[in-house]
Amino acid sequence: MEDYKNNTKDVENVMFSILIAHYNNYNFFINCYESILNQTFQTFEVIILDDFSEKVQYNSILELVKNDKRFKIYRNESNKGVGYTKRKLAELANGEICGFLDPDDTIESNAIEVMVSHHENNPNASIINSNLNFCNEKLVKISSTNIEQIHQKNEFFFNFRGSISHFATFKKKFYNKTTGIDPYFRIAEDQDLYLKLYEVGESKQLDDVLYNYRVNPASLTNSSKQEISTYWHWVAAIKAAERRNVNIENLFVDKFVNRKDYNNISIKLDLLKKSRLLKLLNKLGLFKAYNYL
Repeated sequence: MEDYKNNTKDVENVMFSILIAHYNNYNFFINCYESILNQTFQTFEVIILDDFSEKVQYNSILELVKNDKRFKIYRNESNKGVGYTKRKLAELANGEICGFLDPDDTIESNAIEVMVSHHENNPNASIINSNLNFCNEKLVKISSTNIEQIHQKNEFFFNFRGSISHFATFKKKFYNKTTGIDPYFRIAEDQDLYLKLYEVGESKQLDDVLYNYRVNPASLTNSSKQEISTYWHWVAAIKAAERRNVNIENLFVDKFVNRKDYNNISIKLDLLKKSRLLKLLNKLGLFKAYNYL
């Protein structure tokens, strides 16, 4: 493990922006809030953008943080969705380094300190991320990730192995080189962000486990939600492929059609034509080759 304290630079003046998109999550946010207060690195701001939660939820957060000037709270005038909300958060950030923290999750006490040091030691890194703990609703650890270091400037990298995940932090100056988070995304907006940051700088994956991800039991058994998440990840990948001017049709087919089981080309085409995901992508104008199948 790299020693993040091996940093001769003065990082005390570096501002870190913790960005939180909140929607009806106050009960879990209390744990999130406490993990922020316990940070060993205290030069930070917390920007919370409430996506038109129930009034009681919004007021509860206002009351909780009212005495800490580092917390800044804003509210959407209507429910805008996570893509819009996180894009706005990034625009509101004043820090040189930023990181999104979901309101129902927590970070380890040294999370910001580790990230600031690594960003200072890696000036060309647009995004740096850590490993994470999967936890139950009471934040008891279930398992941990063991991510791999990804290759730089691979035009066919689309993060399907989840190498870039929480705790993902990025330099604001590199974010400003991208078109920003797509407000159209209702889910998997993080994949859109990761792929864009990957394209404008270097990425670095840390061994440290700095993020505690609270697993929702309902999501584990909800296959429909998982399919929707996969769909939006593919939307992010296709948009990235368009920016990079590469064709990923074969990659899509390889992941959704088992070539060992279907060697007959007519069967492959029939399967593709029946793909609900392909039909949706075609309607959105993201898979134009569908009409020629």
